[in-house]
Amino acid sequence: MDGILNIDKPAGKTSFDLVALVKRLSGERRAGHAGTLDPVATGVVPVCLGRATRIVEFLVEATKTYRAEIELGIATDTYDAAGQIVERHSSALIGRDELTSTLNSFCGPIQQVPPMYSAVKQQGRPLYKLARAGITVPRRSRLVEVHRVEVVNWQPPVVTVDIVCGKGTYIRSIAHDLGQALGCGAYLKNLVRLRCGPFDIRDSLSVAQLEDAFHNGYWLYFLHPVDSVLLHWPAMVVGDQAGTEIRHGRPLALTNGACRTGNDSLGPPAEASPSAKRCRAYDLDGQFIGVLRFNVEREQWQAEKVFV
Repeated sequence: MDGILNIDKPAGKTSFDLVALVKRLSGERRAGHAGTLDPVATGVVPVCLGRATRIVEFLVEATKTYRAEIELGIATDTYDAAGQIVERHSSALIGRDELTSTLNSFCGPIQQVPPMYSAVKQQGRPLYKLARAGITVPRRSRLVEVHRVEVVNWQPPVVTVDIVCGKGTYIRSIAHDLGQALGCGAYLKNLVRLRCGPFDIRDSLSVAQLEDAFHNGYWLYFLHPVDSVLLHWPAMVVGDQAGTEIRHGRPLALTNGACRTGNDSLGPPAEASPSAKRCRAYDLDGQFIGVLRFNVEREQWQAEKVFV
């Protein structure tokens, strides 16, 4: 049961609810999700099982794509539809050009203040617990990366945008900050995660499909291999001796652009040069062995995670 399920989370369920469901259906105790979605949001939540839980950290770092409906003229305390309305203003004078220009200002590396209703911890306590107690505290801004913001529909006062971003980006905060920048307020009316790393919503399983697949014994057809998350990295194919070294956690020396242990040459492709931080390793049968990390000072490839 080592692999990843691409699940389309329904509204009202938490990401942890999906993990609990998969554990119950599969009987696999080792399971975890790669990227929390708010309960009101829907879309892609990858759930990793077995040894695939060891690559969650790489999937969390993956680029994500969202489709967000943002309503102008209203602000809520949670920055989304689950909250209480705290402001109302007219947005009638906001045109598409001003809207697009303001949205574009959120592209690139930006400093973002997380919402009070979030899991970010301050002095050991999640912010949402303080918010529920009626306590608002100053929050430190964090650097996040927004790769692209594109308007796909504009039906005033609601604008629909596709947002491609990196780890830790709060789409709710983008909606709120957009409203502040326009001077009319705004909140996130609806959110769908379209993509998380290599996992696309078009290939995802609904909860009903997931349950049917488990009950009728064909769920393995939907289990993605552990290394599917890492396919954008360079790869090495190693011989038996080097494979044994990797499995035992021994470093592999790099000589004249190739990794060698004894007489066994790994010969990595050009992309797996010393400037590369990590690569995938496979044996001659095509079996995924693990993740190697390059140590520049020692000029060695070191096994970081071994999967066989």
